[in-house]
Amino acid sequence: MDPDSVEGLRASGGDGAGDAIGPDGRVPHGSSDDPDLLDFSANTNPRVPPDAAETYQNAFEPARSYPADDYPAFREAAAAFVDCDPAQVIPTAGGLEAIRLTIQTTVRAGDSVLVPYPSFGEYAREVRLQGGTPEFVPHDELLTVDPDGHALAIVCNPNNPTGEAADPSALRAFADDCLDAGTTLLVDEAFLGFTDEQSLAGRDGVIVARSLTKLFGLPGIRMGYAVGTGDAGDQLATARRAWSMSAAAAAVGAHCYGQAEFVAETKARVAEERARMQERLATRFDVYPSDAPFLLLAVSDADGSVDDILAAARESGIALRDARTFRGLDSHIRVAVRAPGENDRLLDALDV
Repeated sequence: MDPDSVEGLRASGGDGAGDAIGPDGRVPHGSSDDPDLLDFSANTNPRVPPDAAETYQNAFEPARSYPADDYPAFREAAAAFVDCDPAQVIPTAGGLEAIRLTIQTTVRAGDSVLVPYPSFGEYAREVRLQGGTPEFVPHDELLTVDPDGHALAIVCNPNNPTGEAADPSALRAFADDCLDAGTTLLVDEAFLGFTDEQSLAGRDGVIVARSLTKLFGLPGIRMGYAVGTGDAGDQLATARRAWSMSAAAAAVGAHCYGQAEFVAETKARVAEERARMQERLATRFDVYPSDAPFLLLAVSDADGSVDDILAAARESGIALRDARTFRGLDSHIRVAVRAPGENDRLLDALDV
């Protein structure tokens, strides 16, 4: 990590166009720690798999010793879920660490990286921390860009905050283009588990970053992993910190990936509720099509200001995501898809 890049990031406050960076050089995220607010700003499942708490508690005694650094049970469960070789699974403390690990092992000072926008703000931050240069491309055009000459290309699938999944055939064709160009492709699949689309895990030239945070509603446990093949996978395995996942996280992660019925129920509920919410919200806002557990709303002058809507929702006990911190968005709000009764509270608060 380049120290000059760290200082430059802190000093810059981002580079405009919707890139919000705090004085500490960090990217703003959704989620509220106010227990009195119903949190629609973070896109996590409001429900957790059965027996997840018991699994966590049972991991206490094993956690008094260092975990086995090869994490065999977690790797087997993760590999089965995304259909890859367990040896290709690199356990990390959350999906963001998988993203950082990929960029650290791929990007050098002066390298160019294809970065989608509007999309997850951490991509550009991590590239800059390595001394690389993000080349921003509209997220819905990135798969048509020539990757030649770039060290890395990043795709968020489904894209956050817009919500749509990439066309599978176009994504695979782009992966082939990247392989031919010698450009590593990082696919962030944090929300892919909410869809029926197949993971790119195990594909040559592709590194996949996965998180269990969203699908299983357990953001604080920090469960994630990267999947890489060939030299890229070897670099990830070498650079990974020893004991990169806690014993509790590994146990709970393996347990969660065995809950096929929970996953199926979650996907069905999110799809049904998202369609219902979209229909209601469209009576007031322009709503982006979504395959993810959230919806992006474009706010027009007739709808009132973003600040007023955020404040009114807060008075109703609801936290929304101010999406103006995403590059390219100047009047937008993102809302999660939660349980039916909670979604009704949101819809009533937004007067739709």
